[in-house]
Amino acid sequence: MNYDVVVIGGGPAGMAAAIESSKNGAKTLLIEREAKLGGILNQCIHNGFGLHYFKQELTGPEYALRFAKLIKKSDVEILLSTFVVNINNNTVTILNEQGQTDIKAKAIVLAMGCREKTPAGITLTGSRPVGLYTAGQVQKMVNIHGKLPGKRVVILGSGDIGLIMARRLTYEGAKVLMVLEIMNESGGLKRNIVQCLNDNNIPLKLNHTILNVLGDKRVTGVEVVKVDNLKPLIETKQIVKCDCVVLSVGLIPETDLVKGLNINPFTNGAFVNEYRETNLKNVFSCGNVLHVHDLVDNVTEESILTGQYAALCAKGKLDYSNSITIEAGSGIRYCSPTQAFDNKKGDLTIYFRVKTRIEKSWICIKCGDNDIFKKYVLAANAGEMQKAIIDKSKITGNLTVYVKEGM
Repeated sequence: MNYDVVVIGGGPAGMAAAIESSKNGAKTLLIEREAKLGGILNQCIHNGFGLHYFKQELTGPEYALRFAKLIKKSDVEILLSTFVVNINNNTVTILNEQGQTDIKAKAIVLAMGCREKTPAGITLTGSRPVGLYTAGQVQKMVNIHGKLPGKRVVILGSGDIGLIMARRLTYEGAKVLMVLEIMNESGGLKRNIVQCLNDNNIPLKLNHTILNVLGDKRVTGVEVVKVDNLKPLIETKQIVKCDCVVLSVGLIPETDLVKGLNINPFTNGAFVNEYRETNLKNVFSCGNVLHVHDLVDNVTEESILTGQYAALCAKGKLDYSNSITIEAGSGIRYCSPTQAFDNKKGDLTIYFRVKTRIEKSWICIKCGDNDIFKKYVLAANAGEMQKAIIDKSKITGNLTVYVKEGM
């Protein structure tokens, strides 16, 4: 089996990359481990998807279906219920009901998404009783299987999935007692805090965490404490009775499959150049396996670029001349990509996040001593993805993204 481009993962990132790769003339294969395309979108039955890309408000399954229909009209070949067990240079080894097969690819696109952090991942103590779940598990339990995990719920972490499930559990008849956040600001979108918590009178307790989960066979409660610089203040401990604890404490990009990737410590995804190519030649990355996105529309836009560049790579048409660096400056947590090529052709798209909430500030990109990009923002949170599109004819050297306060 020989292909120009093999895309691993059939969620929104993988579908967008595969369609764009095929549009650019590459023989493309899409591999998905589940029995249907869509990835995590299939269990995200709330709306709010597609406002930027489709200019319509869709649910997750509706957004996934739009792309599933597009991919069926394309020349992309699809393998469902298929696991990738190894990637070695230009060979992808798969396993399905037909057995094990090696596939040759001129370019490989990683689009496997993320996995959730577990209780062990955050060293949460307790006897691991029934009633302790991740937010994604609860989402699948409620939205796909129609099961309620508990009636009195405490949510740890204010990530977007946790916020959305606080509202969903409330609508299904559970009592969400509180959402705890160890940091001094929420990691979720402002609109989700308002619509999911404030509108349903669910308290958000910042600088709080769970010290211990109580219960033997079933969760009976949690010990809640305030924190100072992430350290628990034991004297503030209080017991909250509940029968369910939901963890929304972060996502980890699924990069374990590929050995030798140069990993960005701020994103836990790979460092990439402007083509979304990793340090491994001909291996590309996009979507949440690259860095966790706040909006699926951003995933789609970035993955379209990745699919286009992967197709060009398969044809040997990528231009690597005049390499420049893209650095995160003052007030910026990270940038993606971190390398570009000063070839004066087209636009350069840079995604980034601020370190902490900013208000009435400028986001700037400096090239040498001059700002070649400036955007004024009334407010931006650390969880919100920012984007800058730069005309490459303006680039004459290395770039630095930074925040400048003031009007």
